[in-house]
Amino acid sequence: MGRPVWASTLGSRCCELFFGDGDSALPRPLALYQIDTRDWLWRCGHERGRPCALDQIPDEHLDRIAALGFDLVYLLGIWQTGPAGAAVSRNVAEWQAGFRAALPDMTPDDITGSPFAVSAYRVHEEFGGSYAFESLRDRLRQRGLGIILDFVPNHTAMDHYWVQEHPDYYLSGSAQQAADQPGVFAKIDVRGETHFLAHGKDPYFPAWPDTLQLNYANPDAHEAMVSELTRIAALCDGVRCDMSMLVLPEVFQKTWGLAMQPFWPAAVAACREVNPDFLLLAEVYWGLEGTLLSQGFDYAYDKSLYDRLVSRRAADVRQHLSAPVSYQSKTARFLENHDEARAAATLPREAHPAAAAITYLAPGMRFFQHGQLEGARVRPSVHLRRRAVEAPDAELAEFYDQLLSVMRSGAIDLDWRWIWPTAAWEVNDTFCDFVCFAWYSVQRPYLLVAVNYSDHQGQCYVPMRFGGLAGKTVRFVDLLGDDVYERRGDDLFSRGLYLDVPAWKVHAFRITF
Repeated sequence: MGRPVWASTLGSRCCELFFGDGDSALPRPLALYQIDTRDWLWRCGHERGRPCALDQIPDEHLDRIAALGFDLVYLLGIWQTGPAGAAVSRNVAEWQAGFRAALPDMTPDDITGSPFAVSAYRVHEEFGGSYAFESLRDRLRQRGLGIILDFVPNHTAMDHYWVQEHPDYYLSGSAQQAADQPGVFAKIDVRGETHFLAHGKDPYFPAWPDTLQLNYANPDAHEAMVSELTRIAALCDGVRCDMSMLVLPEVFQKTWGLAMQPFWPAAVAACREVNPDFLLLAEVYWGLEGTLLSQGFDYAYDKSLYDRLVSRRAADVRQHLSAPVSYQSKTARFLENHDEARAAATLPREAHPAAAAITYLAPGMRFFQHGQLEGARVRPSVHLRRRAVEAPDAELAEFYDQLLSVMRSGAIDLDWRWIWPTAAWEVNDTFCDFVCFAWYSVQRPYLLVAVNYSDHQGQCYVPMRFGGLAGKTVRFVDLLGDDVYERRGDDLFSRGLYLDVPAWKVHAFRITF
């Protein structure tokens, strides 16, 4: 199929940008659309009146994703899972209330198990297998869309074939350890012999009882997982690496008390030999984003910005966005994903557009989840094959349509500058509630984003220290509203743009002069 259309937007690889000049030109930001594969196929099958495989998804579904301006489709949960994971999901009592909250009309058949309990890295047979996937992949590429899939480095399903063929790939314990830590170790029969294998876990939370922990202290397990990842690199355009920091040596040592050799540098290099344009997105927390980026990832989750926006702390948002743009351009920014509550349910209605404008008009990958654009409020469960049916929120849908239009316009394909607003007058500190930045060309600003991220009226001046304003009449047209202003360039350069706006007001001004 040739080089994917979106691949040219990546520009230089991570290390060049991460350690480069903060004001250098940026590659075009990528937009990613996450879809739960099982839910997508269930809905398509419901429409058709019979089961739907990946190669039977209607063209109009793919056309809509492309028309919205996305570059990448992340198909969550495409790999083969087995009966062991589904059985655990159906029998862990404390999970059932969450399932019913996510899907009030749930039936036992809806509980299909976590897609992160992978029994084999092959396309699920119920989805049509590899042939159906390759057909869908090629149809997406014809529309300029890349496709990324899951990679779960930390663990496998309990019924992965390695358990019987290579039990040494897993972290094992003694009978006494299993007795002392029943939630951590599972009693597994391996060819007639009893083994006590650890469930996958991170150092801060209970173990995942539907998984088994890979032992990265064993070089053979380490190499086997590199091989799995390189096979995936030959199949698709990238991976979203689940809890990628768990296989960093320092984290693995903290969790299990065992030393391991670094995994990611060798794994990334092997992938790039197979597919030079292969994209790696790290799900990462605990301040380890820079570590993963320096080891070869293209993008890392920006959970910190999400937390600050949800807490509605403008000062913290401003501080976060003042980081070097070379770093920010390597972050994946989101208002929701399968690990977070729906944005429409988490944020006050009036604050939602403000948070979305900051998230998706700042530098970095734009990460959206299926249902977000329609204002869905019920968080789906990855253990279930379908999500709740909700009526679209017309007002939020209209806002997201406008926001995506701004993203498609080319207004955010330029250079980026953070702007510190200043006080409108002495003893008025509401300027601290504004979040402001601009996308601009060599001589003139092209798009100015200014948000009053607070629950009260605010005033500020937005400095406009751009060349070319002197002696000009500058026109501001709000692409997310109806406001149109004309201002004298000399005043803008000397004092800035004066704003007096209500709570949560969002401006995305296209500027001409």
